[in-house]
Amino acid sequence: MRPVAISVDAPAVSADLARKAGYTFPILSDRDASVIRRYDLLHADVARPAEFLIDRTGTVRWRNLTEDYRVRARPEEMLARARELR
Repeated sequence: MRPVAISVDAPAVSADLARKAGYTFPILSDRDASVIRRYDLLHADVARPAEFLIDRTGTVRWRNLTEDYRVRARPEEMLARARELR
């Protein structure tokens, strides 16, 4: 299990955010929003906040979607869900 974030921001912007926030996981750049579109997360040219648990085959096993970027799944919730999927 490995967390990865995806952002439309340039890699340098994401790297700065990760450094400031103390994130130790990779933040991938999706400048053209192709991945964001693939998961149907683009709304009015803005990516909806979402968390996914995706298995090794690429199958989405759990997702959390919200309209409010301030509302996210808690790390404990995601870890519990991941344990349930094993």
